[in-house]
Amino acid sequence: MNRLQDEDYRVLGVTDAERLLSLGKAEKPLLIFADLVFDGADVCSVIAKLRQNSATAHIPIVAFAGSDSIDLMNAAQKAGATLVATDAAVLAHLPQLLEQALRVE
Repeated sequence: MNRLQDEDYRVLGVTDAERLLSLGKAEKPLLIFADLVFDGADVCSVIAKLRQNSATAHIPIVAFAGSDSIDLMNAAQKAGATLVATDAAVLAHLPQLLEQALRVE
């Protein structure tokens, strides 16, 4: 979050994954970063809900987890995440990920 704020992006941290759908509708974010390792939450089902809702289906979602969470990353891909990467890759390649995720198709 700090690196995004340093680049002058408006950042909203969410501590309740289930609020992502309502916040996605209300805040109209350009991009969602979803930490797949979120205590007590099924982030992949939230990603699927975002994809199924017409108000949020277009929002690019970058999902990330530790390199030991391959099953979670595969589930996020199936749920509709735009990009799935390890948390280390997100930190190392943030500018490129932003460019790719925000590319208009």
